[in-house]
Amino acid sequence: MLNIVLTRIDDRLIHGQVATAWSKVTKANRIIVVDDEVASDDFMEMVLKSAAPNSLSVDVLTVNDAIKVINGSDTGEKVIILVKTPVTVLYLIKGGVTIKELNLGGIGAKQGRKQLYKNISISESERQAFKEIMDENVNVFLQIVPDAKQIPLSKFI
Repeated sequence: MLNIVLTRIDDRLIHGQVATAWSKVTKANRIIVVDDEVASDDFMEMVLKSAAPNSLSVDVLTVNDAIKVINGSDTGEKVIILVKTPVTVLYLIKGGVTIKELNLGGIGAKQGRKQLYKNISISESERQAFKEIMDENVNVFLQIVPDAKQIPLSKFI
C-alpha cells in the first residue's frame, strides 16, 4: 500500500493551501485526486495538474482506479489523497484502503447542505458517511491550514 501522509476532503481539491502549506508540512511528493467526475474531464485534470508545484506528481483517478493504485505496491512516495466528499472516502475504506486520519478542509454550501462549521456544509447523506467513517476508527477532524488547531468532527455530528 502507498504511504498516505494526508487524506483531505476539500471540494477545491488542489489550490494554494494544498499546493504549498500541506505539501510542505507532510513532505509529500505525490497527490492523488480521487473523483469520478473530474477523472473523466481532461480540462479539469489539466487545471489541477498545473495548480500543483513541479515537485509534486499528480494523478486524477476514479474511485475504482484509486483503490487499485493505493492498495498496490509501496513506491516510497509520500502521498496526499484529495477528495471532494466523505462519500468518496467511505468508498475507499470499503475498497480496502486504510485511512487512519481524515482532514476536513472545506465543503461548500449548495442545495441540500446545511452549514456545519464556517466553510463546511454537509447533506444528510454526507453526515451519515462521516458517521460510518468514524465507526471505522478514523480520526476525523477539521483543520483548514496546518498551523490551525485540529477540531474533532465528533463535536458537530
